[in-house]
Amino acid sequence: MKKKSNVDESGGVKLFFRRFWVLKLFFILLLCYGQNLSATVEAQMQRVSLSLQDVKLKRVIDALESQTRLDFFYSDREVDVESRVSVKAENEFLDLVLGRVFGPGFSFEFIGDMVVVKPLEPQLPEPEKLKVYGVVSDQNGTIPGVSILIKGTGKGVATDIGGKFELEVLPGAVLRFSCVGYVTQDVKVNKGGELNIVLLEDTEQLEEVVVVGFGSQRKENLTGAVTTVDVKALDSRPVASVGQALQGVVPGLNFSVNNVGGALGNTLNVNIRGGGTIGTGSSGAPLILIDGIEGDMNALNPDDIEKISVLKDAAAAAIYGSRAPFGVILITTKSGKSGRATVTYSNSFRFARPINLPDMLDSYKFAMYFNRASLNGGGGVVFDDETIGRILAYQKGELKTTTIPNPDNGMFQFHTRANANENWTKKHFDKTAFTQEHSFNVNGGSESLSYFMSAAYMNQEGLLKYGDDLFERINVAGNISAQVTDWLRVGLRTRLIREDLDKPLFADDNGLYYHDISRTWPTMPFKDPNGHYMRNSKLEQIENGGRYFRRKDQIYTQGNVVITPLENWNITADFGHRLVNTIWRQNLAKVYEYTSDGTPKLMKFNDNSPEGSTWAYYASQQTNLTTVSTYSDYSLTLNEMHNFKVMIGFNAELFQTEDVGVRRDDVITDEVPSINTAAGKDVTSGYLGQWSTAGFFGRINYDYDGRYLLEINGRYDGSSRFMKSERWNFFPSFSVGWNIAREKFWEDYVVYVNMLKPRVSWGMLGNQNTYVEGNPTATYYPFYLTQPVGTANGSWLIDGKKPNTAWAPYMNSRNMTWEKVKSLNIGLDLGLLNNRLNISGEWYKRTTEDMVGPPAEVSTVIGIATGNLPKRNNATMVTKGWEFQVTWNDRIRDFGYTISFNVSDFKREVTKYPNESKSLGTYYEGQILGQIWGYETVGIAKTDAEMQAHLAHTNQERLGTAWAAGDVMFRNLDDDGEITTGDYTAKNPGDLKVIGNTTPRYSFGLTLGADWKGIDFRAFFQGVGKRDALLGGNYFWGATGNMWQAMGLKEHYDFFRPEGDPLGANVNSYYPRPIFGTQKNNQNQTRYVQSAAYLRLKNLQIGYSLPTHLVAKIGLSRVRVYFSGDNLFTLTKMSKIFDPEAYDGKYSDGKVYPLSRVLACGLNVTF
Repeated sequence: MKKKSNVDESGGVKLFFRRFWVLKLFFILLLCYGQNLSATVEAQMQRVSLSLQDVKLKRVIDALESQTRLDFFYSDREVDVESRVSVKAENEFLDLVLGRVFGPGFSFEFIGDMVVVKPLEPQLPEPEKLKVYGVVSDQNGTIPGVSILIKGTGKGVATDIGGKFELEVLPGAVLRFSCVGYVTQDVKVNKGGELNIVLLEDTEQLEEVVVVGFGSQRKENLTGAVTTVDVKALDSRPVASVGQALQGVVPGLNFSVNNVGGALGNTLNVNIRGGGTIGTGSSGAPLILIDGIEGDMNALNPDDIEKISVLKDAAAAAIYGSRAPFGVILITTKSGKSGRATVTYSNSFRFARPINLPDMLDSYKFAMYFNRASLNGGGGVVFDDETIGRILAYQKGELKTTTIPNPDNGMFQFHTRANANENWTKKHFDKTAFTQEHSFNVNGGSESLSYFMSAAYMNQEGLLKYGDDLFERINVAGNISAQVTDWLRVGLRTRLIREDLDKPLFADDNGLYYHDISRTWPTMPFKDPNGHYMRNSKLEQIENGGRYFRRKDQIYTQGNVVITPLENWNITADFGHRLVNTIWRQNLAKVYEYTSDGTPKLMKFNDNSPEGSTWAYYASQQTNLTTVSTYSDYSLTLNEMHNFKVMIGFNAELFQTEDVGVRRDDVITDEVPSINTAAGKDVTSGYLGQWSTAGFFGRINYDYDGRYLLEINGRYDGSSRFMKSERWNFFPSFSVGWNIAREKFWEDYVVYVNMLKPRVSWGMLGNQNTYVEGNPTATYYPFYLTQPVGTANGSWLIDGKKPNTAWAPYMNSRNMTWEKVKSLNIGLDLGLLNNRLNISGEWYKRTTEDMVGPPAEVSTVIGIATGNLPKRNNATMVTKGWEFQVTWNDRIRDFGYTISFNVSDFKREVTKYPNESKSLGTYYEGQILGQIWGYETVGIAKTDAEMQAHLAHTNQERLGTAWAAGDVMFRNLDDDGEITTGDYTAKNPGDLKVIGNTTPRYSFGLTLGADWKGIDFRAFFQGVGKRDALLGGNYFWGATGNMWQAMGLKEHYDFFRPEGDPLGANVNSYYPRPIFGTQKNNQNQTRYVQSAAYLRLKNLQIGYSLPTHLVAKIGLSRVRVYFSGDNLFTLTKMSKIFDPEAYDGKYSDGKVYPLSRVLACGLNVTF
């Protein structure tokens, strides 16, 4: 029987890629052709060596042809090859040697493997300069501060307060008149005397071309929600990734620090207009395209970026279909420009220090604090009098030792009997980390051939004081574009990125390192009296417990062909491939503690690793993403009023992933930790998977005389991740706009308001990014049954070994289908005062329907628990929000300045979810995401009498017992006489209520910039206007739970102490009395809701560009030096223990790698 093909069910467009060999072959040929084109540049950069005295020029030419394998072409009438010359050169560039051999009267053109020698035009004597003077004005009067440059010289003047100017120029010179808000004018000077100029209003911003999906549009004609990024935001920022530089720059583009904090190699979370799903079975993140192929923007060299566009609504992103339901970030990298070769070099040297590191209590106050918490909980003292005496003596300098031997086990004391005074929260990160970054690029070419090449290197030290962490990145990129004929243009881009991350294994142990720091007491010694690390400081694990190494190589190859068979008709074919290879090498080494006599003793690395255990681990993952797009567009204008542009196309993607990992126990020697130097048990893993998509798309743009604007998009998408019956769907969008400022009735107001454009858009997109937690097979193929298997996990023995096992598969999800994302956007664009002032506003509503939610509840008769049933498309969420941005640009004589402010806000509400009771343990209909439920706090009882009076009408026994002075009093909201959670539902929450919301509200950014006579200044502020945080864990509460999970920071000493307390009364404390063994005071409550709003000076930069006429003398065109700082100060009401940007740790709040304050200096040079 012939085996049935499963291409229909899981292959998607796999067959399409197999048959696309013709296009693959074409791009191989294109690559070869691009290499041939680059030969011109290589020829010019060749070096030669000659030593000839008094010989004929012909002999020199022969010698050069022999060395370089180039052919020289010249006219015998123009070049006297019989003339005698002498030349001596040792490994010099060919073009320099030719200049000496032929003399100053010749030019040399390199074409492939040919050199064409031509005489220069005879130089005429420099004519006498002309004196030019006049006034620059507009329709309203004279204009001060207009820049007047002599093109090609870098010299010029500016108009005075009356708009007047005066300067001397050579006959034929071109003067460029420019001013913010006006059209730049070039005027050729043929005679001296008066020259009056009238500048017109600036329409340059309206004519600005914005990159959109599969093409570009004039900014004036945009009807979707698209924001372009000024790449100056990336200039000279002392940051490791593009995401860090973009934070706060674009309204609605939200970046946040994840629970890893500021660790090396970590990147920010990003979303556009809030998370698009609730995350119970699907994910929603923006599509990030680098030159048309999905990629990692944080791995890019920022100097390579030319343009960034953010597509926010469905109308703008619809052309990308199922890959872009939650917006698109389009990044266009630099390409070659026609003209002479330009070489640019930039560097940055940075020094980073950690910020927001809390201070521990000194060891005496810590001992008093822990003793009080233990006594309050009914226990004895933690630190006895003898130990406290040693603690005080050590602090006074009367005692030099930090611990005493433990007679019970032969070790040194390191907990309750030690007497050191360490500040562990800062001890681990008390370091100034150095980073250096270098970037180099060259670009140039002609009208027919242009090229751009770049290379960059970054070496970044981490903040770990012990164990060291290091991140390195290398970027190499090339871009060649050639106009082969009048109707054919081809291009080739390639990019290589290598990232290496090296750090201690213990620092990667799922956050345990940062958790253990919180459990380290200040009494614990840094080292024992013999000079060895003590057990609980974790320094032995960090320094000697093994390493974690990750190498990630990304290779992008992209080809492009544009055919123009007729005017205004383009046919484009794009091919892209991204290969990502990642390897991990890790090893666990033996760690030791030492007895009081210095004898080493094996200890556990962590709770999962017995004493003396070692292993070596190696894993490799390779992913391939192949993208093919073909599309054609045609533009047509009728009667000079009706403008049409039509595009149709096809796009397909194939993603493949394969990974394998192996761990082998019992490394023979920690000096060479590898798989082949280990001799123990092997544990292996592996995975192979793929998905593919295909889509047919089209777009129609129409405008009537630039006034009435219409755009219609449609895409028919298919995904291999759904069953055939659910695979294909059509996603439409449309948008309209009205440029009122182009109407005749607005002519009297255009001087003040030169752009007034309301616009509306609506669209629907699909989300294919469903997943099954911990099951990648079911994520890619949810309609197939997955056979559960186990390796050597049987509960019985066969021949002395546990057997492999298998059991019945769970039910699959054959009805899983697209999540549908509908978006409505209303916007307004304003340009005022000749575009000095630009304002943009947006209001939007995004509805995510058929979200993946929980399984349907079924009878237990089927034998499968509800949690193991397949999830369903049964939930809906609505996001509503707004955005506002205002920018002012102006120039007054030599002084230019800019002010830009943006702010955005959104709220997300679950409008459908299968939770009829509205249990607070999961999502429910009507829930505003981010809500914090808790009790309302009455206050802290200052006396026992006050507490008893409160308990007389409010029973708090369900929260705890033994209530007394210093404990929290909770309000009884439902008047039932006791504090309860009711049914723990939104319908009956008992005494719970919504006490805050963790969603960041009113995210904003403020940019202040100025320049004056070569000096430039930029300050960038970023922040969040409103956000609530309910913090927990020992970083916030201090003495919580038991003493082994507690800590003591300076802020924790603000705890309740009654009148007459030996430690000093503190009846108006922030914290209740500390108690070990109970959480009764640590309930979610209004008193301890923190404000996580903040304002942070993200970047302050000042630079100076040396005068052009000075740097030109040494062969340079631009030299700029700068000083820059990041995270310089923060304004917030949040507890000083926490950073308002990075407080959410993996174990609990505050247990994260700290962010850093960075000071930097650098140099930008253009040759």
